[in-house]
Amino acid sequence: MDASRDTLQTVRDLIRYGVSRFNQTKLSFGHGSDNAWDESVYLVLHALHLPPDQLEPFMDARVLPEERQRALTYIDARCDRRVPAPYLTHEAWLQGYAFYVDERVIVPRSPIAELLMTQLSPWILDPYEVTGILDLCTGSGCLAIIAAHQFPEAFVDATDISAEAIEVALRNVTEHGLTDRLNLHQGNLYDPLSVSARYDLIICNPPYVNSQSMLNLPAEYQHEPTLALAGGSDGMDLVRTILEQAPAHLNEQGILLLEIGHERAYFEAAFPELEPMWLDTAQASDQILLLNREQFPS
Repeated sequence: MDASRDTLQTVRDLIRYGVSRFNQTKLSFGHGSDNAWDESVYLVLHALHLPPDQLEPFMDARVLPEERQRALTYIDARCDRRVPAPYLTHEAWLQGYAFYVDERVIVPRSPIAELLMTQLSPWILDPYEVTGILDLCTGSGCLAIIAAHQFPEAFVDATDISAEAIEVALRNVTEHGLTDRLNLHQGNLYDPLSVSARYDLIICNPPYVNSQSMLNLPAEYQHEPTLALAGGSDGMDLVRTILEQAPAHLNEQGILLLEIGHERAYFEAAFPELEPMWLDTAQASDQILLLNREQFPS
C-alpha cells in the first residue's frame, strides 16, 4: 500500500481522496449516485459504519488505521475494477428503502419506484382497492417490495427467470417482513403463474437494452447480469411477450406499468397500434409507459 496514504487522517481526507481518484479514473456513475462526491461520501461512511445521512458531524473526525484501510479498499475496488458501489457494500437504496444486492441481480434504480411512492395517483384512485399486483422480471425484488409497502391491501406475485435472482429477492422479502403477502416464482414472465391469475396492477422493468447499446455499456454495467439487461436487436424481445400476454392477466380495470429506458423509438416502431401514456419522473422522461386493460387489442 502507498505509504503516503497514511497521511489521510480524517473522514474529510478520505472523501476528498475518493473524489480525486474517481475523477482521475473517469468512472461512470448511475448505480445509486450520479457524481463522484456522493459516491465517495457513501463508500467512506459505509466503511466507517456511520449513518449515510449524517455526514457533517463526522467530517473532521480522525479515523483509525483499520478504518482508513476499509475505506481505501472500497475506493480502490471502485477504481481498479470499476465495480458499482452497491456490489461493494451489498446494499442499495431506492426511495428510502434498503435492499441487499450482489452480482446475481442488477442494482435497483428503476424510476418506476418513484411512481409507486405516489401510489400511482391519479391513475389509481384508491390504493386500498388494489388487491393483486404482479411484478415481472423482479430481480432483487425491489419494485415488488415497494409496491407491497405502498399498497397495504395487496397480495403481490413476483417472477424472474433467474433462480439466482429469486434467491436474492427472497432475502429482501424476508428482511422487509413481507413473506405473508409477497410470493416469488422462478420462471419466464407469466409462465409460473396460474392461467387464471388476474391483477389490478402489473409492473415490469424488463431487459430492454438494444444489442448495439449493449456493446457500448460502460465497464460498471458489465458487472451486472447480461440476462437482466439485454433485450435483443431492438430491445423489445421480452416486451413483445409481456404485452401479448398482459390482457389475460389484467383485471377489467387493471393497468400495466412498463419501463423501456431510452428505447421509445423502438417501442413505437414495434407497437404502432398502441397509444400508451408516457409518464415522467424526476429521474426519467419518455422511459415509462402506462396502458389500461381496455387499450390492448381485443
